[in-house]
Amino acid sequence: MTILREPRNGKERTGGGRWDPRLLAVDDDDSHRETLARHLRSQGFRVEAADSAESAVPLLNAFGPEIVLTDIRMGGMSGFELLKLIRGSAFDADVIMITAFEHTQGVIDAMQMGAYDYLVKPLDLDRLDSVVDRCLVDRAARIGGGASAKVESVSDTSPSLVGRDPRMLEVFKLIGMVSKSRATVVVRGETGTGKELVARTIHANSEHPDEPFIAVNCAALPPSLLESELFGHVKGAFTGAASDRKGRFELAGRGTIFLDEIGDTSPDLQAKLLRVLQERTFMRVGGEELKTTEARVIAATHRPLESLVETGEFREDLFFRLRVIEISVPPLRERKCDIPLLVQHLLERANRELGRAATTVPTEVMAEIVAHAWPGNVRELENALTRAVVMAKGPAISSAGLHLNGDVPPELADIRGSSLNEMEAAHIQRTLMRAAGNKSATARQLGISRPRLDRMIERHGLVV
Repeated sequence: MTILREPRNGKERTGGGRWDPRLLAVDDDDSHRETLARHLRSQGFRVEAADSAESAVPLLNAFGPEIVLTDIRMGGMSGFELLKLIRGSAFDADVIMITAFEHTQGVIDAMQMGAYDYLVKPLDLDRLDSVVDRCLVDRAARIGGGASAKVESVSDTSPSLVGRDPRMLEVFKLIGMVSKSRATVVVRGETGTGKELVARTIHANSEHPDEPFIAVNCAALPPSLLESELFGHVKGAFTGAASDRKGRFELAGRGTIFLDEIGDTSPDLQAKLLRVLQERTFMRVGGEELKTTEARVIAATHRPLESLVETGEFREDLFFRLRVIEISVPPLRERKCDIPLLVQHLLERANRELGRAATTVPTEVMAEIVAHAWPGNVRELENALTRAVVMAKGPAISSAGLHLNGDVPPELADIRGSSLNEMEAAHIQRTLMRAAGNKSATARQLGISRPRLDRMIERHGLVV
């Protein structure tokens, strides 16, 4: 579907009619508001701007925007309150939330309250354009097919996922969209990326956060014991079964069962899990009474389930039952921009738990942390920082305390002691050199868009 706007750069778009989308930008920061409005107008949209949520409300009727782009933290009414007002009224507008603060729960709450998307300042204008275009396309399709259901907000209590990398923001948004449902979820990612934390966050934002969250590592138990652990057993079912015992599915109630490393389960147990997902029923080991379960199932794996299906190690029907919703957690080496945020968060937790005050990270130490490959992902980073806090002789952690084995790549050694801004410039310059000045190849290696790369080259004054 083509979205028709005013001509861009003097060129008219073709199509079967004209739609003149109206956008409302709401922000109490004058500079950001005007920059946002000016950019959107340059893209051919009709745009109004409001310096507060209160002043935006009358424009909902008078201007009738299709899309409202609103900051979250503003004096007076917040962006969340404006979103709730719009979603709870007859105003037919999609809302895109914008914030300068990295707050995982904010992303989840926004998606559960019915926001279309969530962007973080400083805005990537290419990302902004993409989200607005996608919103207009989805809106046109939705208007033809009926409106979507509204969702209520959740409490502020949640496990703490951290990140502002676009792929992590997608993870947060998926959590917000799926947590209120009972749909089965499979979480993929390398060991240590935080798959269980994703599951716990889904549970914490579900309809039954006070019900049990029960994690079971399927790779840690032999098949016979794992079956008893999940489904329970009756007295005399096997040697040592001195009494009836409830399994995890019974104990979970209406809560969540997290099946970690489900790719390591036996074919027999896979058949029983399929029955649970299809019919919500099971039997205890050695029992004949059919039990029912209301627990939600979230599974996780670091193994490629598609390959296991092809080799016959994993049931195809169970595979399709599990992946109703799929969430992929990126490895830490692919979201380096999140490392300083994670360091701050994990250091605060380590100091709190250990009763220490080693909260300072020297620039050269942060350079080593960012440069490290982190094959063990966030779990390895957490362990290294905990060790550094224990070993710290004062308020600052040291390279020796981290014990990263001196594996900073030689090409990064020259930027030790640099600021993060200088490190970014150096990394882009090196990537450009390796790509022989090819900007498209450089953008692909950096995981950013070509226009964003151009802006970064200009900002840093780099040589191409």
